[in-house]
Amino acid sequence: MRTFHRLPRILAITVPLAAIVATSACGTSASDEASPASTPVAAAAAPAPIDGVDGVVSQNRLGIGTAQAAAQAALAKCQADGLGFVTVSAVDRAGNVQAMLRGDNAAQHTVEAARQKAYTAAAFGANTSDLSERAKGDGATVADLPGTLFLAGGVSVKSAGGSIAGIGVGGAPDGMRDQACAAAGLDAIAGALG
Repeated sequence: MRTFHRLPRILAITVPLAAIVATSACGTSASDEASPASTPVAAAAAPAPIDGVDGVVSQNRLGIGTAQAAAQAALAKCQADGLGFVTVSAVDRAGNVQAMLRGDNAAQHTVEAARQKAYTAAAFGANTSDLSERAKGDGATVADLPGTLFLAGGVSVKSAGGSIAGIGVGGAPDGMRDQACAAAGLDAIAGALG
């Protein structure tokens, strides 16, 4: 019991004393400020410069018209190939849907498959057909990442050397046919990419 009553008194003395010692050790005097060799502690511990203006980083993404054009071209390719029952999704790098078209008679599962293929391609900066080997193996693989789908049908959209979006198609009987449609969507907007 006795220690319980002494603890606050010890803290009452120790904490202000520690603050005074820290202030005097880290503070500067008028003579220190005049000396070019002295560097304040705060300046030495300053964080690295932040990219962007005022600490804000801009994000490259497709404009709505470009995203719609990509989705329309991909669906048109599938329809021309007799695969009008697919869904096409264009997403930004974070997987946010920017444009989606669901073909006539496209099953519900094609909606999520298209979005996940598009996101996987955007996030990894590669076509999902090229990524499918990474998803194989014993134990945990990248295929266990939530929201991803490592099946052919997603293409990465790149601008200025980096992945900014993805186009995904789901519903064809073969993933490479999905991928051909997604690639047609990319070809349709290639001129608009920097």
